[in-house]
Amino acid sequence: MKTFQGNPDNVEMKWYLVDAEGQTLGRLASQVASIVRGKNKPTFTPHADTGDFVIIINAEKIHTTGNKLNGKIYYRHTGYAGGLKQRTLKQMLDSKPEEVLRLAIWGMLPHNKLGRKLINKVKIYAGPEHLHAAQNPVLLSL
Repeated sequence: MKTFQGNPDNVEMKWYLVDAEGQTLGRLASQVASIVRGKNKPTFTPHADTGDFVIIINAEKIHTTGNKLNGKIYYRHTGYAGGLKQRTLKQMLDSKPEEVLRLAIWGMLPHNKLGRKLINKVKIYAGPEHLHAAQNPVLLSL
């Protein structure tokens, strides 16, 4: 018997819909990262894209525990001297709630070519509407 080597040609990819309302940020991100990576399938292959697509709605209604709204700080650098910018989680949720979830999921994926390909399989929307009705996503309760 040969060892199965998964690749995108011989793996069926599904679309899942996840409602983030009332979900905890880190727990939701880890479960979505696992689905996008394909770890929930028996055909999981670490070096190949064998995961599924995930649509996340209501990202603005995400929940966090403790004092993370004011204590968690997101940093970015413009590339210029003295260009370090910082924003709290509360400021990020007010302006770009999709980016909060995207950064949390990205932190749980491999930081290489495969990870950059996998993060594009996550579609995040701040409100309840999404543009992927034609893919017939299956509602997934996490």
